[in-house]
Amino acid sequence: MCGRFTHLYTWAQLHRLMRLSTTPAAPLEPRYNVAPQQTAPVVVQRANAPEAILARWGLIPSWAKDESIAQRTINARSETASRLPAFREAFRSRRCVVPMSGFYEWQKIGARKQAWYIEPAASAGILLAAGLWELWRLPHAQNPLVTFTILTTRPNDLMQDLHDRMPAFLTTADAERWLDPTAAPEHAATLLGPCPAAELRARRVGPWVNAPAHEGARCLEPPADGGTLFDQPA
Repeated sequence: MCGRFTHLYTWAQLHRLMRLSTTPAAPLEPRYNVAPQQTAPVVVQRANAPEAILARWGLIPSWAKDESIAQRTINARSETASRLPAFREAFRSRRCVVPMSGFYEWQKIGARKQAWYIEPAASAGILLAAGLWELWRLPHAQNPLVTFTILTTRPNDLMQDLHDRMPAFLTTADAERWLDPTAAPEHAATLLGPCPAAELRARRVGPWVNAPAHEGARCLEPPADGGTLFDQPA
């Protein structure tokens, strides 16, 4: 699964990578610990061009009576999302890309959990996770709430000792295909396998990141007993 991630890139970097038509006017502040129900950038297809918008993490289907479902929809399994009521319509016509600088996973070691940070093997890269987005109108609200979920897939060789799921990452070319509104759901689904393990690296981080309220570069600091940039899970 993916329950926490970072975005440390700028709008300009994302614009160059995905050839965006527009981005939000406000500067994009770095985030070291994006948690469910918080806002993050996503890329959607509008007017035949990709556009960056801000959305809240935890998809709320248009038919939902309240927001409580968002606690259970931060992730969607890529193998079943196209068939489930909460995600089916979005999979058909509201696919998005969730750009991230890296994500966290927690490995069970006896009675405790060790936090790991997984990032691109290439320095300063941006990971493009497949996602779905939706519009949900709050009662008496003028504007709808934009929400999203991250699609997950089976783990690659790097991730398999950490968790049995990982985000479904896309190449830049596949991200364009994923966003294409004319692509049939069954074709889009073929893009959602695990990325090669060589494209990622993992390192242990300290317990500061465990609390969703914690923010800042301290989230990426190694644990007290060390943890180098090239640590790999045992």
